[in-house]
Amino acid sequence: MSAKREDYISWDEYFMGVAILSGMRSKDPNTQVGACIVSPDHKILSMGYNGFPVGCADDEFPWEREGDDPLETKYFYTTHSELNAILNYRGGSLEGATMYVTLFPCNECAKAIIQAGIRHLIYGCDKYDGSPGVTASKRMLKAAGVKIEEYRCTGRKISISV
Repeated sequence: MSAKREDYISWDEYFMGVAILSGMRSKDPNTQVGACIVSPDHKILSMGYNGFPVGCADDEFPWEREGDDPLETKYFYTTHSELNAILNYRGGSLEGATMYVTLFPCNECAKAIIQAGIRHLIYGCDKYDGSPGVTASKRMLKAAGVKIEEYRCTGRKISISV
């Protein structure tokens, strides 16, 4: 009898990989963020990426980050990956779930994470650490008892060929 394979990926690698792949669906030319929500027994419940709401055509709304008219920038129109993942879930409660997200959530997404009952957050990048939005997010998540954990990158390379 042969021994089981030892080089399989961990749960964290698997679910962060799904979040990364989800982010690759984003049409945003500057920032691609993905999220994956997982049950306590390691089942994928939902996924999301940053983009426009259903019915808002990608070619009819602005992707610009800056401009004289704020209505001609993406910020009033895009939905973040975390909120998309929460809203995409159709199965009932997310109480006790874990969210994997490629970029630390903003304050608005933190509110949704808390209200959805997600209890554990694993993030890949904290690019905006120290900004007012992320500072508020961390304060709320900690106050609500959401466990926050930085993803520990193993350096493993995974390639997909189709």
